[in-house]
Amino acid sequence: MPKNQFFVLGALCVLAASSLAAAPQNAPAGGAAPGGQRPGGGPPPPLRLMSTDISDGKPIAAKYTCAAGADAISPALQWMQAPRGTASFTLIVHDMEPRPRKGVDDILHWMVWNMPAGANSLPEGVSSAGADLPDGSHQTNGNAGQGGIFGYRPPCPPQDVPVPHHYAFELFALDQKLDLPATATRADVMKAMDGHIAAHASLVAPFNR
Repeated sequence: MPKNQFFVLGALCVLAASSLAAAPQNAPAGGAAPGGQRPGGGPPPPLRLMSTDISDGKPIAAKYTCAAGADAISPALQWMQAPRGTASFTLIVHDMEPRPRKGVDDILHWMVWNMPAGANSLPEGVSSAGADLPDGSHQTNGNAGQGGIFGYRPPCPPQDVPVPHHYAFELFALDQKLDLPATATRADVMKAMDGHIAAHASLVAPFNR
């Protein structure tokens, strides 16, 4: 091979080696920045609703239903990753199967609104606290005051129905507190939330007797 060809080949090898040495090691694929974020930042993580007492898609334990009788209590709930600017939280628990009077509403079992922006959980059995919870938020179950019960109404579908009812636990992160009295209905709360929902998360658990 002529000497000039050896020279060109050697120069190309040196150039390639220099390029590899200058390239960053372990560079993320696809142009991603360190930490898994793409240049310019990605979407924020979604709001998450969790529970140590109930699981999404799995039957609700008897202690949280009317099967426990007067000893029934509300399950513990936890949440995380609320969006920036969250001013309050609203929880709505409802039975999605019944449609009284063929209407759009189903059966409300528990509603808590104006939970503080810093809140991230509701402990087990908290619903026995009365019309107001310790953090100043309000609660109702659609039948507020009947029998002195304002909070969690345990799931209690008709007996011996083969298809279970599904109970939705829905959490809303809002960009404001709701200017509503403690006597507000679900319709009042839903109307006041409209246009202020920054994030939403849910758990749905079945139950039949």
